Amino acid sequence: MGNEKISLGLIGFPLTHSRSPGWFKEKFAREGLTNAEYHLFPLTSVEQFPLLLMENPTLQGLNVTIPYKVKIIPYLDELDETARMIGAVNTIRISLDGGAVHTKGFNTDSPGFLNTISHIPPRVKALILGTGGAARAVAHAFKTRNISFKFVSRLSKGADTIHYDDLEPGLFQDYRMIVNTTPLGMFPDTGTCAPIPYQLLTPDHVVYDLVYNPEETTFLRHARLMHAQTINGMQMLINQAEYSFKIMTGKP
Repeated sequence: MGNEKISLGLIGFPLTHSRSPGWFKEKFAREGLTNAEYHLFPLTSVEQFPLLLMENPTLQGLNVTIPYKVKIIPYLDELDETARMIGAVNTIRISLDGGAVHTKGFNTDSPGFLNTISHIPPRVKALILGTGGAARAVAHAFKTRNISFKFVSRLSKGADTIHYDDLEPGLFQDYRMIVNTTPLGMFPDTGTCAPIPYQLLTPDHVVYDLVYNPEETTFLRHARLMHAQTINGMQMLINQAEYSFKIMTGKP
C-alpha cells in the first residue's frame, strides 16, 4: 500500500496562501502512503488547464481554488450531481477511459461547509458575501438546511442579491449570520476586509469567514470586537479535503 503511486495537486492563482500541501503531506503520512505527492499548479489562466494535463500524465486528481471553481467547468468531461447543481467545482478526478484522459468535477465545499454549521438553527437568516464558486457552495448548503439567505455583491442586485450599499440596520436585525466567501483578508493581503457596517454586529450574530490563512482575518477581528460569534475556514478546509482525498484516490 505504501508504495502505491499517487499524484495530486491544486490549481488556482495565486496559491501562496494555500495550506493544502501541508495537509495532504500529513494525510499521506497517516495513511502510510510513501509514494504520494501533492503539487501546486499556479495557473495564470484557466486556458492552461489542458496543457497541464498533457504535461502531467500521472495526475489522478486536482483541487480547484480561486478563481477557477466556475471557469474550469467547460474544460471538464463530466460533473457529478452536486457540482452540477451548484455550478462550481473544487475537486477533479482524473482517470483513463479507453486510453483517453477523462475528467470529472465534484464539489466538496458544500458538504465541508455544511458539517460545520450543524449547531446553527434553520430559523437563522444569512448573508453570503460574494457570488463566486464558494458562495454557490455555501448557498447549496443553506438550501439543504432550509436556511434563508441573500447574496451581497459589489456588482449586481436582484431578487436574491443586494449591494453592499444596502446593508442597513434593519437588515442586520433580521440576518444574524454573515459568511464571507470572498478572498478579502487572505494572506498576503491580510489588511483587507469586506465593507460591511461592523458596528451593527451583536453577540447574537454568527460571523463566518471561509478564509483560513490567517486564522483570524481582519473581518473576524472586527466581528470579535463587537462580541459576535466567529468561525474561520479551517474546519471547512479539513472537511472538504477529506472528501476530496476519497474522490481523487478512491480511498476512504
